[in-house]
Amino acid sequence: MIDNPVPWPNGARCAVAFTFDIDTDSFLHLSFGAKMPDMVATTSWARYDEIALPRILQIYRETGIRQTFFYPAWCMERYPQLVDAILKDGHEIAHHGYIHESMSRLPSRDVELEWIVRGVEVIEKMTGKKPRGFRAPNYHFSRHTAAILAELGFEYDASLMDDDVPSLYETSGGNLIGLPSSGALDDWAQFVNNSEIGSVRSVRSPEEAKNTYMAEFEAAHEYGGMWIGVWHPWVSGRLARAGSMRTMIREMQGRGDVWIATMEEIAAHVRCLVARREWAPRRVKLPFYDRPLPANDIPPQGSR
Repeated sequence: MIDNPVPWPNGARCAVAFTFDIDTDSFLHLSFGAKMPDMVATTSWARYDEIALPRILQIYRETGIRQTFFYPAWCMERYPQLVDAILKDGHEIAHHGYIHESMSRLPSRDVELEWIVRGVEVIEKMTGKKPRGFRAPNYHFSRHTAAILAELGFEYDASLMDDDVPSLYETSGGNLIGLPSSGALDDWAQFVNNSEIGSVRSVRSPEEAKNTYMAEFEAAHEYGGMWIGVWHPWVSGRLARAGSMRTMIREMQGRGDVWIATMEEIAAHVRCLVARREWAPRRVKLPFYDRPLPANDIPPQGSR
């Protein structure tokens, strides 16, 4: 069902990454402003990252894997002890905005560039290296984002959902490796129920969520695809959910033909395949549209 499966390292059937977005309370400041100081209960929920992240790192140590954490730079400055713990274990830190700002809602290309650069500078200062990867907060990716990332020397983007395997994003500023995921692999849809932030849904059990995640994994494994979880410590780092994640990792490792890697490692592998002409990804020109459609191409809209 995948026409162009990737030749993964050592004959692996698929590539897997358990990525975490460490947003803590950044998105609350951005979305609620002056109201945020009174959102004490919701803030405590988001700050559960301080409890969950050490637990996640312990699971990674137990299972012997290194993974990628997408980090708003403001959160790194606010909670430096979490950054230190991640770096101590050799994990990758990638860019996730400065304070979880939506790129597609910023007023101009120059403003978007300014805030991406601000995040780069913080990450470089705190980790000793420039970030190689990016995931747009809220998946809000503007017409300018890809070109800005390429111009700044990013290697990959993990914001889009356009394929089951890596793509090559071609932009006016250069190209990027695209490492897409799927909404089915985002833990927000499984677990987040909080009326104060406008997210109201039935909370699924860890076993129900695991069934969804593993169904996606089985398909990726069968057809030579890629499985990228988009998770959050304060969501999936709760006790029962973290235990479910540990079980999933061990089940995947037990197959013997699954490559669990950082996003940087996956992107580097794809880049090498392309350079050696051993595999050709689908080429995608970004942005898809650089301006709205002409008004006469769209019929009048209104309610009846």
